[in-house]
Amino acid sequence: MERRSFLKKASVGVAAGAIAAPAIAQGTPAVKWRITSSFPKSLDTIYGGAETLAKRVSAITGGKFQIQVFAAGEIAPGGQALDVVQNGTVECCHTCSYYYVGKDRAFGFGTSVPFGMNARQLNAWVYHGGGQKLLDEFYSNYNVVSFLGGNTGVQMGGWFRKEIKTLADCKGVKMRIAGLGGAVFSALGMVTQQIPGSDIYPALEKGTIDAAEWVGPYDDEKLGFYKVAKNYYFPGWWEPGPAIHFFINKKAWTDLPQEYKEAFQAAAYEANVTMMAQYDALNPTALRRLVQNKVQLRRYSNEILDAAYKAAVQLYSDESAKNPAFKKIYDPYLAFQKVENQWFSVAELGMDQFLQSRIK
Repeated sequence: MERRSFLKKASVGVAAGAIAAPAIAQGTPAVKWRITSSFPKSLDTIYGGAETLAKRVSAITGGKFQIQVFAAGEIAPGGQALDVVQNGTVECCHTCSYYYVGKDRAFGFGTSVPFGMNARQLNAWVYHGGGQKLLDEFYSNYNVVSFLGGNTGVQMGGWFRKEIKTLADCKGVKMRIAGLGGAVFSALGMVTQQIPGSDIYPALEKGTIDAAEWVGPYDDEKLGFYKVAKNYYFPGWWEPGPAIHFFINKKAWTDLPQEYKEAFQAAAYEANVTMMAQYDALNPTALRRLVQNKVQLRRYSNEILDAAYKAAVQLYSDESAKNPAFKKIYDPYLAFQKVENQWFSVAELGMDQFLQSRIK
């Protein structure tokens, strides 16, 4: 008798919950957005960040808020994703801020700058160190709001058809490279350019370029660079912790119901965390396969690293002197990085060095 009474009460509670849930959904409108990615579908890691967002937003809102993902080139070329969001052609995009340093070099900070913060430090700066406010003040000039939407972790240093051992070897080398790293390499005598990921392989194969950087072992293996350039350099000093961003058109964001804004932000957090975890899980085995395919791992010489660091510091000084938007972000960015590095050098570095000497 007691069991029947309990089940009856429980069924009433379940029914009430079933009624309440749709009632909430009925109070919000159906919304359909499009998101244009800067990446091809074949790169399930970095392209997948937008899919993670879209699936989670739909799940949280009971399917009322739908975001359709489009790969690079389907709506706009990868390097123009921000432009079509800025002008309202689409509601949002998934792209790298530093693709747009041609508009203003301050765009570099949203993704990564040479010898800048690593992924964890960048998250700390954006989420809890005032970085979000600084970035959004800057992005506001381009009619968008922003949320972190992924990170690759420190990247590799690129594929080279020939070895570069010294600064002299850098002279005249034609390299595909994005962001401010290109400006630094140019200061070392390289000829740099930015071309879409899908165009890198044929350019390397034909010798149109001598070198190229993309992300890291898992993505680079998919794009086949090891077939035409066997020298794989590290570290990617220009991308120590590059973030990917969701940019949303201001009006589209303002018009979005508050519940959907919360869903979008929660999904962006998920995309940010899961992308980094995915790369950490996939890169080690991909690197092993590349080495088995006769890829030569090579570390940049201290001569090149020291020269690149000096050129980067000079670039930041020169840009700060003439670009108030750059200086407004760079000064607090650098101050935060210095404190972070002090902490990481104590606990993280000490632990990493010991474990890497023991676990092989």
